[in-house]
Amino acid sequence: MDVAVVILNYNGRNYLEQFLPSVVANSGNARVIVADNCSTDDSVDFLKTNYPDLELIINSENGGFAKGYNEALKKVDAEYYVLLNSDIEVTPNWIDPCIAILESDPTIAACHPKVKAYHKQTHFEHAGATGGFLDQDYFPFCRGRIFEFAEEDEGQYDETREVFWATGACMFIRSKVFHELGGLDEAFFAHMEEIDLCWRIKKRGMKIFYVHGSEVFHVGGGTLSYDSPRKTYLNFRNSIFMIIKNHEGLLFFKLFKRLAIDGIAAWKFLLTGQAGSYIAVFKAHMAMYSNLARLLKQRKEIKKTSGVYNKTGTYSRSIVLDKFLRGRKKFSELDSSYFN
Repeated sequence: MDVAVVILNYNGRNYLEQFLPSVVANSGNARVIVADNCSTDDSVDFLKTNYPDLELIINSENGGFAKGYNEALKKVDAEYYVLLNSDIEVTPNWIDPCIAILESDPTIAACHPKVKAYHKQTHFEHAGATGGFLDQDYFPFCRGRIFEFAEEDEGQYDETREVFWATGACMFIRSKVFHELGGLDEAFFAHMEEIDLCWRIKKRGMKIFYVHGSEVFHVGGGTLSYDSPRKTYLNFRNSIFMIIKNHEGLLFFKLFKRLAIDGIAAWKFLLTGQAGSYIAVFKAHMAMYSNLARLLKQRKEIKKTSGVYNKTGTYSRSIVLDKFLRGRKKFSELDSSYFN
């Protein structure tokens, strides 16, 4: 197995001290590499002192999650990449089941393990859980996590299955596919870029899987807390970016509907005292207009290279209505007949 586990670090010295030992101990023959994204803390000194034999890549600037990985992975020669957050604790045998899935079918481009919460290890974690999906308006959700509600892991989603997107917190991906697609979109900076990449993979007709038998624990919110207006801005902006780039068919009406839903969310933020998040949504929409020409150009380029669109993992209903009007908190409560 030619596997490189690449941890992107930015000012995460404490996470490296806490979680890097589990990665080194449990990664077998895989190469473990830390790519430092121009940290201003003592991360690099810590690594050189405590892990002098570990491969270390030092990026020249902090270009965010997307550019940080793109630059680092240009320097890593391996058949399979594992993009691993620095705030993840891995477990024994976390690599082999995921690589086995990739080895079993050349049309499987990427996969990810079960992701559970480090601070509440009986429950799934926000970023990934047991596989990512998109609803009719392109809101992402997971088996085990719908919006803020994370389920307890009772073995209810333990089967390996095809999904729409794999979490960037712990993504296994073929290096050839990563580079052929141009890697992560650097304009995203951080958040949603892995869903955009998975969408482009799906438009090539390839598959993405959740893999049972591999498990990791994720702290989450290590760089930006979940209620940060900056995170709200990036999530709303980047979601719009990827819709413009990847939506099949007429764009105007789909985009108009999504912007209207965003507007409702913005007013909800304001009415609940989250003025910073309200402003963040407005800024996200302004960013769409200022980037529209570039995004439409990307849309044309993606269309030219697309194949037979693999829609497995899409949900032809509104997860917003399911959650807030129909009261469906759990993935198992959704009508399976609406899934592709």
